[in-house]
Amino acid sequence: MSNINVSTPKFPVMANSLHAELKRRVNLYLEEHAIKSTGNFKLFSKAIILMSLFIVTYIHLIFFTPPVFFAILECVLFGGLIAAIGFNVMHDGSHGSFSKYAWLNKLASSSISVLGASRFMWAMKHVTLHHTFTNIDGVDDDIEVGVLMRMAPTQKHYLLHRFQHIYFWVLYMLLYIFWIFFADYKKYFSKKIGSVEIKEMTFADHFEFWAVKVYHAFVFVVLPIYMLGWVSWLVGFLVVGCFAGFILSIVFQLAHTVTETEFPIAIQPENKMPDEFAAHQIQTTANFATKSKLVSWLVGGLNFQIEHHLFPKISHVHYPAISKIVKKTCADFKLKYIEYPTVLSAIKAHVQYLKLMSKPLMQ
Repeated sequence: MSNINVSTPKFPVMANSLHAELKRRVNLYLEEHAIKSTGNFKLFSKAIILMSLFIVTYIHLIFFTPPVFFAILECVLFGGLIAAIGFNVMHDGSHGSFSKYAWLNKLASSSISVLGASRFMWAMKHVTLHHTFTNIDGVDDDIEVGVLMRMAPTQKHYLLHRFQHIYFWVLYMLLYIFWIFFADYKKYFSKKIGSVEIKEMTFADHFEFWAVKVYHAFVFVVLPIYMLGWVSWLVGFLVVGCFAGFILSIVFQLAHTVTETEFPIAIQPENKMPDEFAAHQIQTTANFATKSKLVSWLVGGLNFQIEHHLFPKISHVHYPAISKIVKKTCADFKLKYIEYPTVLSAIKAHVQYLKLMSKPLMQ
């Protein structure tokens, strides 16, 4: 955090630390059951399946293109694979929880390059800023959508926000395309993520950034246009990008921008948050559909978002087990553990929250 400017708030240190107690209990569980905190065969096999399907689907679409109807369905599948690789492989790798080996974590995190995004920018935006300053307006870039949406009570209200709970579906679909073709470049050239300066990029970082963008332009734009023609490429690319964008957007938004999550403000002039780090993470984060093994498999355990924010270096394959420990600890510390039983109920809570933020009096 040394490269982040001094405007970022600090968290208080508590004598009876919730974070310390959570770590003690979870570490005890891992030791008693002789479990490594990183990924296991289930995760590695899933990574191989997803990456293989990604390659096979791409080759089939470009070189053995099926009839239009089936091609559209295959583009939807391909968009889903982009999101699934991001959730299951890249995400664990970027947090160092995919494997006990550093090189394998780097390889897993580098799968974001296959999707056309900058690994450097993601690490700064997500791993550093979002995970430290969750739901803090002005620092957490995940709730900074600009004038098009109001995601926090402290953000300025504009007239068009009155309809954000209606048009958000379209904006979310555009996330992946916007991320690849605009957001990464904006961060690169401005050297900032929001108001926070990014750390110094090495020559290797610069080289990787541009190599990924050139690769993506060739594989996702130039070659498909050459093989399929302009119109077919555009339709396919929009289907892939919009489906991937919506899935990526909605999963992360369900975890933090729902009716019960909080958006704490630093106490001034000390610029200190009202609660310690672990309590802050629990108050700003929600789980959803944790009983569904299918949802957990597809979204890489990100439906256990509370556990992920408290233990990002523990692989998502262990979240169902440690969630019981976290829930019990929250009860002991009299903290609300926010959880929605289904994906649909979480989406409803997100839409209700967007409606609340659409009103000018909610400031």
